[in-house]
Amino acid sequence: MLIFDADDTLWENNVIFERVIDEFLDWMAGPGLDRAGVREVLDGIEAANAVTLGYGSRVFLHSLRECVERLRGRAVTAGEAARISGWAAAFEGDGVELIAGVAQTLAELARRHALVLLTKGDVAEQERKVAASGLAGNFRGVHIVAEKNVATYEELVRAYDVVPSSAWMIGNSPKSDILPARSAGLNAVFIPHDHTWVLEHAEVDPKDAGVLRLSAFGELLKHF
Repeated sequence: MLIFDADDTLWENNVIFERVIDEFLDWMAGPGLDRAGVREVLDGIEAANAVTLGYGSRVFLHSLRECVERLRGRAVTAGEAARISGWAAAFEGDGVELIAGVAQTLAELARRHALVLLTKGDVAEQERKVAASGLAGNFRGVHIVAEKNVATYEELVRAYDVVPSSAWMIGNSPKSDILPARSAGLNAVFIPHDHTWVLEHAEVDPKDAGVLRLSAFGELLKHF
C-alpha cells in the first residue's frame, strides 16, 4: 500500500501562505523589530495554535491577528482586521496547482498498487482541494485527520489490514510524513519541497534504509 500526503506533495500549498507572510512581514516590520524578528514571533504563535486549533487558512489568519496584537500590545483596529481578512482570498477558489508529474504518476501507480491519501487540516478546506485536484479516483480511501502522528499511521494500517513494513508513506514533511511513519513501522519516501512549512522541518536520518529519498514525484515509477 502506498500512502500519499497531499499539501506540497501532490499540489502546491505552503507557497501561498509564504506569499501572504511576505506581505505581512513588510507590513509589521519597523524600527526595533525587523522582518526576521516578526517571523520568529509569528512562528511561535503558529506552533502554539497548531496544537490547540489545528491547521488551515482560518487558523493561519487567526495567528496573523494574534501576532499583530502581541507586537502592538493592543487589540487590532477595524482597519487592521479588514486587512487580515482580505488575505483570505488567497486561499479561496476552485482550483489547485498540481505539482509536476503528479497526475500521470498517480494514474500509473493506481494500476499497480493500492493507493491511499492521508492529509491533515481543516476538513472542509482539504475536501475542497481534493475535489479540485481531480485525483480522488486514484485512491481507495481519503483520510483527513487532525494530526499525523504515530497513532495515526498505526490506525491506518490496521484499518486496511496491512503489515506496516509493506506500506510506504510518501510526502515532503519530515515531521508529519516521514518520522512518525517510520516510528510506526512503515517505510517512507521523502520528496523534499523548497517551500515546506518551517514547522514541518525535522532531521531525517540519512542512514535510515527505510527512507527512500527522491528529487521529483515522477521518480516513484522507477521504484513502485
